[in-house]
Amino acid sequence: MKNKEYQRKLRPLHGELVAMQEWVKATGAKVCVVFEGRDTAGKGGTIKAITERVSPRVFRVIALPAPTDREKSQMYLQRYIPHLPAAGEVVIFDRSWYNRAGVERVMGFCTEEQTRTFLQNVPEVERAIVDSGVILLKYWLEVSPQEQTRRLQSRINDPRKIWKLSDMDLKSYRRWHAYSQARDDMFATTDTEWAPWYVANTDDKKSGRLNIVTHLLDNVPYTPVPHREVKLPKRRISDDEQTAVKVQHIPEPY
Repeated sequence: MKNKEYQRKLRPLHGELVAMQEWVKATGAKVCVVFEGRDTAGKGGTIKAITERVSPRVFRVIALPAPTDREKSQMYLQRYIPHLPAAGEVVIFDRSWYNRAGVERVMGFCTEEQTRTFLQNVPEVERAIVDSGVILLKYWLEVSPQEQTRRLQSRINDPRKIWKLSDMDLKSYRRWHAYSQARDDMFATTDTEWAPWYVANTDDKKSGRLNIVTHLLDNVPYTPVPHREVKLPKRRISDDEQTAVKVQHIPEPY
């Protein structure tokens, strides 16, 4: 999809996201959106498309670093629970508790027994989340092996993108089929009636973003909050002339 067409279609969706935001604030709704998927599948770009026109006080993005030694000793889900939304919030997880079923399992950071325990327990945890009033949406972004290779190569060759390429990406690249098996096992156990998975193909990033944003809006039961009429007041005219403060200005070469 060309960028001009993409921006034309994204603009009204941004307006709807703002309407959803105002509904969330007015009603005290709680929305939690989980993004998982292949490396380079476009999670970051999709999250940016969702959040670039809304308030960061309402839409909070959670991207947790590697666990500390203390966190490793805790119950696995313990460090994620505090980040779940309160009333009037939309929380977006850029990777989530499903690390245990994906990267941790494939890269050997947890045992098979720990993975099985997680897959057995997480549906009931998510049932409790949903029963508490949270609207929970889980997205898996899928990309073809050919497109993943192209995107990783572009990161290597572009100094603006090289920071996105980690040693973990390179190690994970060799384990495509292991990730596929881990994904399928995860779906088999955690694709539930109360918290289903939604898969989006993102070989075309722009189309994928539009599809996900549209689906998100369709699955949050918001209604537009009436706009209040706003009129700019007249500026006060002060009787006191203030002395201009001398400050440094940057050059204007353009």
